[in-house]
Amino acid sequence: MLIDFHVHLGDTVPHALSGRREMSVHQWIDRMDREGIDKAVLLPLESPEVCPGYWLTREALAAYEMYPERLIPFVNIDPRMPQMPELIRLYESRGCCGFGEMYNGLAFDDPLNRAIYAECADRGWAMVFDMGPTYLWDEVGLPRLERCLKEFPDCTFVGHGPGFWTAISGDDNRKGGYPPGPITPGGAVDRLMMQYPNMWADISAGSGYNALTRDKGYTPGFLERHWQKLLFATDFMYAGHPLPQVEWLRHDAPLEESQREAIASGNAMRLLRLESVAW
Repeated sequence: MLIDFHVHLGDTVPHALSGRREMSVHQWIDRMDREGIDKAVLLPLESPEVCPGYWLTREALAAYEMYPERLIPFVNIDPRMPQMPELIRLYESRGCCGFGEMYNGLAFDDPLNRAIYAECADRGWAMVFDMGPTYLWDEVGLPRLERCLKEFPDCTFVGHGPGFWTAISGDDNRKGGYPPGPITPGGAVDRLMMQYPNMWADISAGSGYNALTRDKGYTPGFLERHWQKLLFATDFMYAGHPLPQVEWLRHDAPLEESQREAIASGNAMRLLRLESVAW
């Protein structure tokens, strides 16, 4: 079984800017069938710093209502939006069961963001976040993220993005991007995932894939330490979008079969409470 924990649909980057063709929910289901992806978590994008377009929670819910057996909707609300708690309750009543993608121009531990983490903690939700040099930002060593891991132990923080995955290396300079070459020991990602039960990560996009393939000598140890808290994921969907994570997880990742199955679906099932899974 394969569960994609990180999918966006819609025209989030307008065609005139990107040259990409928008993928409808029906096309995505067809792509899921061809790739062998059984279920996918839909992550709306509703903050102005995210990208030139939006993909709203109500659009994710509309897609879910068309394919309720295949799609799992999360809610996303910009933390500056009035009546945030009421909106979360409304979308929860419609079927949303997590928050993300958290992605805005505030510091990671800004009080407005922490109010959302508190809502997630109250529900025991997973919260998928992106981190970059200028959005949901943090310093070397990720002290703001660590503060929130301590403050909200009942919120599962699922890390993603160049600002998160570059911190896998001890020489992270907070410039983000997709650095090549060897990983230096002492990275914040490794330490936080070892130290905090509520620090998870997804392997989506160029950032996650790059982090797990840039240093073949480092990857086996990282996977051995953290396979119980890693999630298969892809990210933006558009026509012809390459999905290297599929091939990597199925054939290239240095994993035992039980570990491979956990990253493919078992960890997601535990996190989303789809069924009881013990490791």
